[in-house]
Amino acid sequence: MDIHLLAFVTVAEERSFTHAAEKLHISQPAISQHVQTLEKRLDVQLLERNKRSVRLTKAGEIAYQQAKDILCSYARMTRLIEDLRGKPSGPLTIGASFTFGEYVLPHLIADFRLHYPDVTPIIEIHNTRAVADLVARGQLDIGIIEGSTHHQHDLAIEPLASDQLTLVASSGHPFANQANITVEDLNSVPWMIREPGSGTREITETVFAQLHLRPAVVQEYASTQLIKESVLAGLGVALLSKWVVHRELQWRALVELPFQSLPVKRTFSVVLKQSNFTASAVSCFRNYLFEHVPTLSEV
Repeated sequence: MDIHLLAFVTVAEERSFTHAAEKLHISQPAISQHVQTLEKRLDVQLLERNKRSVRLTKAGEIAYQQAKDILCSYARMTRLIEDLRGKPSGPLTIGASFTFGEYVLPHLIADFRLHYPDVTPIIEIHNTRAVADLVARGQLDIGIIEGSTHHQHDLAIEPLASDQLTLVASSGHPFANQANITVEDLNSVPWMIREPGSGTREITETVFAQLHLRPAVVQEYASTQLIKESVLAGLGVALLSKWVVHRELQWRALVELPFQSLPVKRTFSVVLKQSNFTASAVSCFRNYLFEHVPTLSEV
């Protein structure tokens, strides 16, 4: 592995030579020397340094992405070679969209570790677009996404499980005991929705278009949990996965609102980078997902 690239990437991510040195367990002068060597090799300044912080230059931003790809490729090569020696082991980077990553994946990982104790899962939670991008770049080993992705040629995409999104409000909301909900009703109340790039946002916009909904107030959130808490507080309504709200529905803290064509179904998919070689830890986790992902009735 190129120590100069590793030092540069670590400084860029930590935004500090001191923290990078601590993370790599080498001295700060050594970190500085490695970065300077890389800058001389490329004949360009990669980092802007001051007493308080470190940030990437324009050239540094390009070098950072390329260096990440190189380091990921090196780690992948090492793991594939190690696979020839025995059972699955080592780090396994897993990306998941918020719904699956926050409400389903932790339970699966706990059981997976019992079967494969030598594999160390590293989980990253992003929206669907970001997970697909990171898998395509090789910075994640495997991803679980909702909705669609433009990486049709870079990724192997396999449908994993179906999910239902239902319209919910707090049990104290004026609509909670209303037998019929109209388009006018839903246009009159605030909606809590996810940010662009989210699979939940994508399906919400589809529902808006199909049902001719044009809410007067729409509030964007980057967290499904925050949307759920906002709805529980009575701030509005939201279209959320039953995986997310099943307990609150059982406890009657939230209620499903009766409305045409709802709930709606969507699919979660497993995404892998197109490749002739797959590390055994990745293959084991992929197979584990298809054997153990719960159905809605089991959540």
